[in-house]
Amino acid sequence: MSLYIIPLMIGWPQIVLIAIVILLIFGGKKIPELMRGLGSGIKEFKDASKEEDQPKTTTTTPTEEKMK
Repeated sequence: MSLYIIPLMIGWPQIVLIAIVILLIFGGKKIPELMRGLGSGIKEFKDASKEEDQPKTTTTTPTEEKMK
């Protein structure tokens, strides 16, 4: 294994440590607000990506139909 990859390997102990640090920094009351904001941001992103996937309908005017 490369020495550059070893520090990037995150296991359960590191995840628990990160969660504890976040809890200490933001406190118990602020975390639900942060998660709510994160959830709404993800929802908006998904909605925007769904709008991009839908084909755009174009309306043709009678003059455009005559040209075809």
